[in-house]
Amino acid sequence: MRIEPLAVPAGAGVLDVLPRLARALEGGHPIAPYAAGSPPPVLPPHDVAGLPRDLAVVVGTSGSTGTPKLAMLGTRALRASIESTHARLSGPGQWLLTMPGHHIAGLQVLLRSLVAGTTPHAMDLSGGFTPTTWTSSVDALPTTDAPTYVSLVPTQLTRLLADEAATERLARFAAVLIGGAATHPDLLARAADAGVTAVTTYGMSETAGGCVYDGLPLDGTEVLLDQDGRIHLAGDTLAHGYLGDPARTAAAFPALPGRGHVFRTDDIGHLGDDGRLHVDGRIDDLVNTGGLKVSPRLVEEAVARLDGVAEAVAVGIPDPEWGEAVAVAITRDANCPPGHPTTVSALREQLRGILPDHALPRAVREVPAVPVRGPGKPDRAAIRALFESVGE
Repeated sequence: MRIEPLAVPAGAGVLDVLPRLARALEGGHPIAPYAAGSPPPVLPPHDVAGLPRDLAVVVGTSGSTGTPKLAMLGTRALRASIESTHARLSGPGQWLLTMPGHHIAGLQVLLRSLVAGTTPHAMDLSGGFTPTTWTSSVDALPTTDAPTYVSLVPTQLTRLLADEAATERLARFAAVLIGGAATHPDLLARAADAGVTAVTTYGMSETAGGCVYDGLPLDGTEVLLDQDGRIHLAGDTLAHGYLGDPARTAAAFPALPGRGHVFRTDDIGHLGDDGRLHVDGRIDDLVNTGGLKVSPRLVEEAVARLDGVAEAVAVGIPDPEWGEAVAVAITRDANCPPGHPTTVSALREQLRGILPDHALPRAVREVPAVPVRGPGKPDRAAIRALFESVGE
């Protein structure tokens, strides 16, 4: 069994790979998808004879904790993910692809379409993701009685809700899946007020994509929290491990008594009174300032509620007195008056009483757009670099 690198085009050209994806989904004919026009992935040395018999896809992780890993997804995991997604939504339907097809979120749009027997419509992103392009793409969707779906990242949702025509198109979908990064509660409230059926998703390449919808695990998935709040995921959608990396496989997929192998995420969270999972952030993103730990998400949600702020990303930066200090990069919304000042003192004053004193930002930068990586996650390393390259 040989793993075949598969170049995945953008735009309408992605439809050309559907036959090869269908063959991969049969099992035993695995692929390693990558963006067309970029170098094919360099697969690490591995025991061909020892590959899982149902191996379908070897997909790269986002690499948020260092070197990207190659998750081995079998037919069973992919089909379990697809079937449980259809069961949670309104059944199989027509999908609009708005993100790269070689990442797990985009790949699952293609695979769900194959299982549903529908042809996905791919948005042309050659000119970037804009409300105008979105509107024309939605208008070009084929007429169907089946439910329509789309997967977006929060940044895309923010842009669309700022445009009246784009928002009207959003409301046409039976479900708008939002994942890839934290979604601010106020953004979800705006979507709901506009009649948009937004569904937050939580998952990763190692779980064949989203496996927790609106805080509740899909059928066949279980959420477990250890004593430190670290999230573990168990169930049918788990990858077999990482290609050619038994050490990291053993660390990330430990076996628990009575449950078999689980995936040990790098996220911390808690369960609400209603039993829904709330993801508090990544363990390695926590800011340790003066011996106290700060969750960036707590800061981001508070800052994003301030007038004139569209998005906020909080990171920790070195500080000689506190060890680390909370720093925030923000983008302004379209209604913010030109020249509106962005100062640390003003920001701290607005947040005092909302955040504990140790979580108040000690640095702020206004950026035209939040740097992102992969399918739309904030690039925290790039954001930290902004504070290193510019004086306070």
